Amino acid sequence: MPEHTPLHDVTAQAGASFVESAGWLVPAHYGDPHAEYEQARSSAALFDLSHRGKVEVSGADAGSFLHNLTTNDVKGMPVGAGCEAFLTTATAKVVDHLRIYHVLLSGGREAFFLDLEPGRSERLIQYLDRYVISESVEFADRTREFAHLHLAGPRAKDILEKALLDDVPDLEPLQHMVRTFGASAHSHIRRHDPLALPGYDVVCLSGFAANVWGLLVRAGARPAGLEAYETLRIEAGTPVYGTDIDENRFVVEVGRIAQAICYTKGCFLGQEPIVMARDRGQVQRTLLGLKLSGEGPVPRGSKLLRDGKDVGVTASSVVSPALGQPIALAYVRRGNQEPGTVVEVEAGGERRRAEVVPLPFPGTR
Repeated sequence: MPEHTPLHDVTAQAGASFVESAGWLVPAHYGDPHAEYEQARSSAALFDLSHRGKVEVSGADAGSFLHNLTTNDVKGMPVGAGCEAFLTTATAKVVDHLRIYHVLLSGGREAFFLDLEPGRSERLIQYLDRYVISESVEFADRTREFAHLHLAGPRAKDILEKALLDDVPDLEPLQHMVRTFGASAHSHIRRHDPLALPGYDVVCLSGFAANVWGLLVRAGARPAGLEAYETLRIEAGTPVYGTDIDENRFVVEVGRIAQAICYTKGCFLGQEPIVMARDRGQVQRTLLGLKLSGEGPVPRGSKLLRDGKDVGVTASSVVSPALGQPIALAYVRRGNQEPGTVVEVEAGGERRRAEVVPLPFPGTR
């Protein structure tokens, strides 16, 4: 049986239709996915992402341990900061894609909170544990202990301040702070824009979830489900592990270099092939966007062709309301990446014309 998130009851009362995702029941929509999409673009929408993985890494060596295994600078990250990072193999194939937050625990102890795709916490802990030799480091799966809400839209900050009855400072990407909703709902509030809209993650203990949700809704946020979230995510060009990224993908091809790869941090697992790719200036494939002809999205893994030659493969795909046509994320081979390049997508026994575009998709914001 799928698990319920801490917000299951309040989202059900709000009219949610549920879908199973990585063993969890989460809201797919509240009756009108298009209206929820428009709500996020015009005002602010509230998503239940509590099924996302949450792993706590603590101990005296936690920072250096994560620093040596990930592609970003963890040791240099102060409390209250966050970063996007990859875990890779020695050949720089992607093991996982996550966000790392440097936090304070009760008693003033420092730790790192890892946010990752649903259903991946246990596998991540097993992977990390294999690299522990003598380091003072501990891992804990906190997925079921915390709720994770995402508030997104141009009015997100105003609504957050109204719900908190307090000003919210201008936070840098992935910067976070602790604030209290009501009398006792202590929450981590993180600046995060995966939908290319002003966004905030609100993470609180499961017992406070319904209260925090209610305060945000009464302040003007409107519930929205995963269908609207996925449409916005793909328009924003934000890749996710398991759909757009897998263990066979060379990390540089994902195109998150500026956000997730630090070239000045010193040695880390997978560093050599990453630096070699930078120095040579040649990456065989890069994640880009496709504007598609025809009706409906295309299946993941659909082949791209140009002049009869294989030039790439699709990942996520959806119909974009903003563009009024299907779009897709796709890994496109070098020599075919110039915006405006026309390719064909082989899907469902037919070939559909597509145009290569940069990410995020132009015209969706």
